[in-house]
This record gives sequence, C-alpha cells and structure tokens, in this order.
Amino acid sequence: MDSEANKTRKKWDLASQFFDWITWADDKRFSPFKKRLFKKIRGRTLLVGAGTGNDFRFLPVDAQIIAIDISPRMLAKAALKANAFPGSLELKEADVCALDFPENYFDTVLSVCTFCSVPDPLRGLREIYRVLRLEGYFYLFEHVRSRIGPIGILFDLLTPLSRRFGPELNRDTVANVRNAGFKIVREENIYLDIVKWIEAKK
Repeated sequence: MDSEANKTRKKWDLASQFFDWITWADDKRFSPFKKRLFKKIRGRTLLVGAGTGNDFRFLPVDAQIIAIDISPRMLAKAALKANAFPGSLELKEADVCALDFPENYFDTVLSVCTFCSVPDPLRGLREIYRVLRLEGYFYLFEHVRSRIGPIGILFDLLTPLSRRFGPELNRDTVANVRNAGFKIVREENIYLDIVKWIEAKK
C-alpha cells in the first residue's frame, strides 16, 4: 500500500470511532432513496465504500456482493451487519485505486459516498472501469460540488479543512466518471445538487 493510501486508511480508521454518530441524520434522510435505488443492482456486485455496514440492509439478497473498504476498523464494525445479511455478502479490505480483481469481473459496481474521499479519484474510477464487464452498470450515490454559485464557493473554502478529517466537498464526480470512460445514462439530484444518484455504463 502506497503512502497516500496508508494515510487515507489511517484517517478512516480514526473516523470509524464516531462515523455512525456523524452520519446518523443523513442515514435517516437518505434511507428511502437508497431503498428505492439499490434495487437496480444485479449479479456479481462490487460495493465500494462498505463503511460500518449501514447500507447493507438496502442491498438485494439475490446478488453476490463483495463489499470493500480501505479501513480495517470500518470493516470490523461492518462485520456484524454483514453476518446478519440474508444474502451473499463478503467483506474485503481493499484500495479502490489498486483492485485485486480480474478485468470484466463484475456485473455491477455500486459506490456509496466514496469518491469524495479517494485521493486519486480518476485512478479509482479507471480501476472500476477495468473490473466491470462490458455493458455493465456503475451506480454512484455520491456527495459532489454544488453548481449553485454561493454553495459551490463555500464548499471550495471548506474543503481544505474537511479533507483533513473526512471527505472533500468540491469534487466534480460526474465529470470524473465521464473522464474515466463511462457513459452517463442517468443523473438524479437527491438533495439539492449536492447528493446525487449517478448511473453510468461501460
């Protein structure tokens, strides 16, 4: 693991101690959307950003899911929820920028609030492109930079602080997904234009 990945792992290991408390309100707010949207998942699926496992309950039980996270402490908290999941769900410590899977391996990839935190997002997105089969779908439930002028500027100002302890607030993830080679087939605003559901195809 390179130095940047190791730094990221340490940051999220630390965040795992208070992650559920900090994300409690968002978990309540976005649960209905996740319950509706995650039904699109099919077949062998990679979940990028397992976190503490709060989203496992929205995953379809008829898919074969591998959930990854760079933080072993996040995964330790996720393990109990994974054990209670009634379908096929495997946890794996991994860096999305260096995936240990063959090309064209997954039918579907799902990313949940992850690409606001990956140090080199384009590299990670290209890795996802590599492991996703042709015509496979990449679904993202992501926090992005607002295109609303004052909000976007505020996020730019806050990002140097926020990245020290958590995510970056001003990522243009939609553009990054396109630049990684995907075709955007749908984009839905979940909260203003800050939290989005993005459907992309290889």
